[in-house]
Amino acid sequence: MATNQAIGKKISVTVTDENQDYYFGQHEGFTYRVAKSEFDKLHHATDAITGFAYENEDHELQITTKIPYVQIGRFDFAPVVAVRHDLGVFIDIGLPDKDVVLSLDELPTIKQLWPARGDYLLISLKVDNKGRLWADLADDERFQQMGKKAAPELNNTNVLGTVYRLKMVGSYVYTSEHYLGFIHPSERDAEPRLGQQVKARVIGVRPDGVLNLSLRPRAYEAIGDDAQMILAVLQHQPAGRIPYTDKSNPEDIKQYFGISKGQFKRALGHLMKAGVVKQEAGETILVAQDEQ
Repeated sequence: MATNQAIGKKISVTVTDENQDYYFGQHEGFTYRVAKSEFDKLHHATDAITGFAYENEDHELQITTKIPYVQIGRFDFAPVVAVRHDLGVFIDIGLPDKDVVLSLDELPTIKQLWPARGDYLLISLKVDNKGRLWADLADDERFQQMGKKAAPELNNTNVLGTVYRLKMVGSYVYTSEHYLGFIHPSERDAEPRLGQQVKARVIGVRPDGVLNLSLRPRAYEAIGDDAQMILAVLQHQPAGRIPYTDKSNPEDIKQYFGISKGQFKRALGHLMKAGVVKQEAGETILVAQDEQ
């Protein structure tokens, strides 16, 4: 039997038959069904219908007029909807009754690093020699083409990105602003999954415009509630300073902050160790970002 060359492509079929739910049309010797629910008007024999050709989950040839953006040679991010460890991950590209599979051959050896439901992968489509439609994972070159060069001013900002490659040296990320980023193993507590969305901070901008990223919190973000409260008070002062230090009267501290002097000193110690505040002339002062 000849291989169907139309799978994964936009084609036109000529209507030859219909039932209550579907039109049936011919293209190069193959019969496709088209859901009537996709149309506002009736079609008749010899009418032409144009759509995207695929084999649905029941292994029936079908076309849809709702053309997916992900196509052969056309990449887009699409969500993972299911995982089968003996096959791969299923990805929704918008077809009415068909998810495409990214083969386990293209996934990490360690299954814990496979994409989970809700993760996003940049894919296009490919057809094997049996006429089956598969997802095709974007390679490094594709991301290099898509990425733009980051400016040094992005240092110490927060970014949102998707992990697109896992390697021994670290994790590679594509941000929502179209920058490329890299997370060294020392800058994460656990290795993120392929396709996982991560919130990271920029700890450096390389000469080639790639961001060095960290999944670890800033020192002051890892501190306790008392330190966060003191920091918030400082940030709301016009001059970024308060007339309280670790030498202040315990009653004054209790009345202003609502915590004991011991709690205040510990919190202040964490903030000073993080380089976020300093003490001068009886005041605690918020350190400017460029000084940090």
